[in-house]
Amino acid sequence: MADESPSPDDSSETQRHRRGLRFRKRDDYAVELFKEAQANLQDVARVDRILLELGRFYNPLLDGPIVDLATRRRIVELLQSSRAEEARRLLDERLASYARVEEGG
Repeated sequence: MADESPSPDDSSETQRHRRGLRFRKRDDYAVELFKEAQANLQDVARVDRILLELGRFYNPLLDGPIVDLATRRRIVELLQSSRAEEARRLLDERLASYARVEEGG
């Protein structure tokens, strides 16, 4: 029988790194995109491109994209109508939903 004790390479830090390796870069990128959108609400075209990019990522909690087409359109409409605070709230809601997935549900 093989020894079941973890090898030095299987430390908790290494296991955590391996587990997050495949997803962490994408996940961090999505959060960075949210931050970029929130920081640039005055630039509607830029926010629209960011939301398009966020629409390419999957949110299992919503069983759909992180930012769906209807939400993207609503945010852009709000920004075009100079209602940045409402748009920010929608972005915050989507980020919070996504963050719950990151935390494990």
